[in-house]
Amino acid sequence: MNKAIITVVGQDTVGIIARVCTYLSQHRVNVLDISQTIIDGFFNMMMIVDYADSDKEFGTIVTDLDSLGEEIGVRIRCQREEIFTKMHRV
Repeated sequence: MNKAIITVVGQDTVGIIARVCTYLSQHRVNVLDISQTIIDGFFNMMMIVDYADSDKEFGTIVTDLDSLGEEIGVRIRCQREEIFTKMHRV
C-alpha cells in the first residue's frame, strides 16, 4: 500500500468532490478515507488515498492534481503519508 494525503481548500462551488474523485478513479487511486466540511463558504477536504495500483507515477499525480485545482479554483495538495506525518508532528 502506498498512502498519500490529499488536501483541497478553496471557495465552495458545485462539483469539487466530483472532479477530484473522477480524476482519482480514472487513474486507479483508491480513496481509503475522506473528510469534508464547508465553513462560512470555504470548502475543506482531506483524503487518505492508496496509489499503489495507479497507472501514473506519484509525481505526475501531484502535478495533475495541482493543475486540476487551478482549473476548478481550489488549492489541491498531495503528499506521501510519511512526509505529511513528519511535517505535522508536534
